[in-house]
Amino acid sequence: MRFAAIADIHGNHLALEAVLTDIRAEGIEDIVNLGDFFSGPLEAGRTADLLMPLGLTSVRGNHDRYLIEQDPASMHASDASAHRQLTSSHLDWIRSLPFNTVYRGEVYLCHATPKDDNLYWLESVSADGVVFLKPIEAIEALAEGIDLPLILCGHSHLPRAVRLSDGRLIVNPGSVGCPAYDDDRPYYHKIEAGHPLAGYAILEKTEAGWTWQFRNVAYDHMAMSALAAERGRGDWESALAAGWVR
Repeated sequence: MRFAAIADIHGNHLALEAVLTDIRAEGIEDIVNLGDFFSGPLEAGRTADLLMPLGLTSVRGNHDRYLIEQDPASMHASDASAHRQLTSSHLDWIRSLPFNTVYRGEVYLCHATPKDDNLYWLESVSADGVVFLKPIEAIEALAEGIDLPLILCGHSHLPRAVRLSDGRLIVNPGSVGCPAYDDDRPYYHKIEAGHPLAGYAILEKTEAGWTWQFRNVAYDHMAMSALAAERGRGDWESALAAGWVR
């Protein structure tokens, strides 16, 4: 079994197009999608029109949930921008998606963690804003009850793989369309890839077990950076231009 995992597109249709082209060039037909499809000051509607017809096995992310649960008047700027571009059909598609699912009987999919779509699974944040790998005991505690060899999550936008003590593998494929951001929960911190490329992962089942490959793909990121600037989002402008929040 060989397939691709994508996550955290955040309305960046150019990054998604580039990733899909790269996946096809690798000879891969099956893709799973780990949520946060549209939120951001970019092209939510165009992303939805590209993504939905693909019929990918998908789970809903925290920002996808905000788009269908919150009053648009009270949404964060990124969610509000996306919501204005989405049709009722787009929103109904989000509503149809599960919180988590199992792919091909042996791969667990969720956006963040099995019980909380707004919690980093593999990372912690210190009170002074440092993002670091969680202790293995904390990672394993969140995986309790998931008796599957491969677990996929997104949310932190950081490509990372962790092998649990019992051999299970957890992989975060990184972000397709948002290489950097800042957040104030649980403490103010920044997630920064340090580059503007789109990211995803290839997973393959071999005789030795599951393996992974992180891939980065170039695209016209400066066009997306310019769009963010045009829409008054300097944080996204710098993130998309260079992979840093400035």
